[in-house]
Amino acid sequence: MSLQKDIKNKVSIIFRNIYKKVGYNFIHVRRIKTLKADKINSYILFSKEVYFKSPFEFLHNLSEIFIEEIYKIELPADALIFDCGANIGISVLYLKKRFPQSTIVAFEPDKQNFEILNLNVTSFELKNVELNNTAVWVENTLLSFSNDSSMSSKIENENTISTASLVKAIRLYDLINQQIDFLKIDIEGAEYKVLMDIETKLHYVQNMFFEYHGSFAQIGELTNIFTILNKHGFKYYIKEATPVYKHPFLRIEKDVPYDVQLNIFCFRK
Repeated sequence: MSLQKDIKNKVSIIFRNIYKKVGYNFIHVRRIKTLKADKINSYILFSKEVYFKSPFEFLHNLSEIFIEEIYKIELPADALIFDCGANIGISVLYLKKRFPQSTIVAFEPDKQNFEILNLNVTSFELKNVELNNTAVWVENTLLSFSNDSSMSSKIENENTISTASLVKAIRLYDLINQQIDFLKIDIEGAEYKVLMDIETKLHYVQNMFFEYHGSFAQIGELTNIFTILNKHGFKYYIKEATPVYKHPFLRIEKDVPYDVQLNIFCFRK
């Protein structure tokens, strides 16, 4: 390849507009980036008002969900979808755009994320979407939860000192009593316990996505997860959700909350 062509390709990559797929150009993206993250913002998406707090997280969600289409899947037109950890609802918007006749049951424990989720569902006039301001868990209880209005809001360890507040939690096991065409679980570190609890209900689940968060000390959890997936007839595909360590043998780059963050896609066909 000539030097001139190589430079041209690199320049093309730098100035490529990845948000073209959602109708945004550089001016739109620049405007969104200038918005403040200390209040609820709004912008136009697909001719509707979309609400969010953090411009960075909004653009990240758009990139992952609408551009990369991490949840792209083939489902029945009238699919039943459980979205555990719906955040501000970008995943709900995407799945409803693909499957307008589907029924979505969404769970989001963070108070402000839930408020924005509700705004987005209302703005896009979505039907057959049930919203629950609850965490999914292994029992019906109250949990200590860090409400930081971001993608990282999570259930706190009872020994952790934080600004956590109590939120209502519902046992997911009790809700799985019919075929679920797509079960999404992105609950920031609580997914292992929930998966273990719903094991005997997995025959109802046709497709499942979960983001696994863990430390090296918890590596046995992954072994248990894959054993259970095999036992219940799932095939699965694994992708790194976040490249935590650039040099895994050294592991000295930074102090991180999780050593392992994986996207695990589970399917039967």
